[in-house]
Amino acid sequence: MKAVAVILGSAFHREGLGALTLEELGVQTPFGTQTLHRVANVAHPAYVVFRHGVPHRLLPHQINYRAMARALREVDCGALLVTSSVGVLDPDVPLFRLLLVEDLLMPDNRLPDGSTCTMFVQPSPEQGHLVLSEGLFSEALTAQIRGLATTHGQAPGKNVVFAYAGGPRSKTRAENRLWAKLGAQVNSMTLAPEVVLANEMEIPCAGLVVGHKYSFPGVANLEDRSSVEASLDRARQAMTDLAVAFLKLGAPVPFGNHLFRFGVA
Repeated sequence: MKAVAVILGSAFHREGLGALTLEELGVQTPFGTQTLHRVANVAHPAYVVFRHGVPHRLLPHQINYRAMARALREVDCGALLVTSSVGVLDPDVPLFRLLLVEDLLMPDNRLPDGSTCTMFVQPSPEQGHLVLSEGLFSEALTAQIRGLATTHGQAPGKNVVFAYAGGPRSKTRAENRLWAKLGAQVNSMTLAPEVVLANEMEIPCAGLVVGHKYSFPGVANLEDRSSVEASLDRARQAMTDLAVAFLKLGAPVPFGNHLFRFGVA
């Protein structure tokens, strides 16, 4: 039976996942050992990845993205939900509300270390061109996540276009204006590498984000600190609840893209 998995960001920790029982699992890969957390008390294989480690210790450019993707393939992941907190570049996109990602801007396709964002770093029989028949974000899995969210009273806003803006520094005003002109509605320092590499491992992906601030010059953010913190807490809880629901009730979906390999029919 194929597994489902969730990648969680810096706002999450083991103790915040409700009644889920997590068992740490070290998966050996050609790119190093990756820690997964197996959900022991659900009826199907399910895993959690804490992107920044437990406890939080890794900056975005210190994450071993290739090991993460390969480890998920080793446990036969058939549906991956990747989460992120984002800056919002579109004034019509609400803050502190669940949003699903429909497309990605990552023009140079590079990891933070400057290398190409691919699993195929050395020639091998399994390498190939990732052909995006339906896009990096699975339509079937995105619809499944939207349905789960709606059932749990957290209907997401409109789907958004995500821009990958590698960290660890934040973006300048000029850079954010550029992203917006290119069509991006949200951006962050993670999510894109995980999604690209997982697709090369033929793992269907969905992206779930929450905006915590407007990053576009001239669009005002909330100034009341207590209101911001309360809104962030509610958004974090909504994302947690949806991640838990997916780990309990989510199902694998068919992979909608394909790898073109020379000499392979």
